[in-house]
Amino acid sequence: MKVHEIRELLNAKLYVGEGLLDKEIIGAYASDLMSDVLASNYLDEKAVLVSGLNNVQLIRTAEMLDLSVIVLVRGKTPHPEVVEMARENGIALMTTTLNMYNSCGILYAQGVKGFSNERAD
Repeated sequence: MKVHEIRELLNAKLYVGEGLLDKEIIGAYASDLMSDVLASNYLDEKAVLVSGLNNVQLIRTAEMLDLSVIVLVRGKTPHPEVVEMARENGIALMTTTLNMYNSCGILYAQGVKGFSNERAD
């Protein structure tokens, strides 16, 4: 699934990352705990990170794992420093009014598989 399809499915607002809209995404990981995200051995550049965390730790975590797409849930408006850090690191950052459960359910129903501590299901 392409990033622009994720944006459409989640009715998400894109803050930065226009150049990544055609990037292919095969899996997703959802968490507000960045320690859990960092513990996953199988995340890569084809994963989207779904989170309610709205601070620079989110971007730092994505950067460490080479993730290039983040969806903030629950209608969060990203702080300006989060937007700027995402821009500097080439990360697409978008927000949706949906909660995490519904966001992930929609993506899963459309073929985006979940990442855990194993490869995508």
